[in-house]
Amino acid sequence: MLSSRPTIDVIGAPQDLGQEKRGVDMGPSAIRVAGLVERLRGLGYEVADQGDIHCCSMATSEPGDRRARYAEEVVHDAEALADQVERSARAGHFPMVLGGDHSVAIGTMGGLARVQPRQALIWVDAHPDFNTPETSPSGNIHGMPVAAILGQGDQRLVAATGVNPKALETHTVLIALRDVDRGEAERLRRSRVRYFTMRDVDQMGIPRIVEETVAVVTTDGVDRVHLSFDMDAVDPRHAPGTGTPVPGGMTYREAHLLMELLHDADVVTSAEVVEVNPALDTRNQTAQLAVELMASLCGKQILA
Repeated sequence: MLSSRPTIDVIGAPQDLGQEKRGVDMGPSAIRVAGLVERLRGLGYEVADQGDIHCCSMATSEPGDRRARYAEEVVHDAEALADQVERSARAGHFPMVLGGDHSVAIGTMGGLARVQPRQALIWVDAHPDFNTPETSPSGNIHGMPVAAILGQGDQRLVAATGVNPKALETHTVLIALRDVDRGEAERLRRSRVRYFTMRDVDQMGIPRIVEETVAVVTTDGVDRVHLSFDMDAVDPRHAPGTGTPVPGGMTYREAHLLMELLHDADVVTSAEVVEVNPALDTRNQTAQLAVELMASLCGKQILA
């Protein structure tokens, strides 16, 4: 938990194989250029930048199974990321992973689960990422990681990193949903996952959503609570540099309030921020927002 002021390990995962638009592999570099390490150190944390894991390249890989494109390569990268995240967690540090596309979460969660298997997951995203190869209209694996993390879908993804499941379904919360495929909507309704759509954000407000989220992820005791933040959760007016933008997302202040209240709750033990694509961005605006949001999670205050 951040109240104990752990060392923050920054780990880059420049993977782009989970989706089809080039450029998201430059996300970790863009976030670093936007000043992440300096911002966190300015908040008083010791920060160790562990560099980037080596990821397979879309330029030299074949999609393979069209229902789960680049599955073998995604698993390969997940194993490499899991090793790095596991080392960080075993050292008692706070892993902060920089994507890359959202399929990197399979490796992040796998590495954490190797250390402490009873994990809760807070997933902030315009999409539930709850597809399987049978329900996905695209075959893009960045639309499947939540299912894989919870032990569902393509068995290569499910088994990746040697831990299954990688989080508890009853302790998983999705926030800011607004673009859901028909098949995954049916699967989500049948699941035990708690979810909040943007209508819920409008009607309930961020404070109540955080209150209910914290109750879900801490009930019955868990070993860890991971926060996975996809930048497309934020409205494209504020975060244009992402591969699957959807109008009607969280405002700048709603996103910051979410992070600020999660910091106050002091439940998050690791985090990742993904889907920053500098090739689609405007003056690194989305990467800068990613840095600001991680700073808010780590305790940045308006009057501080």
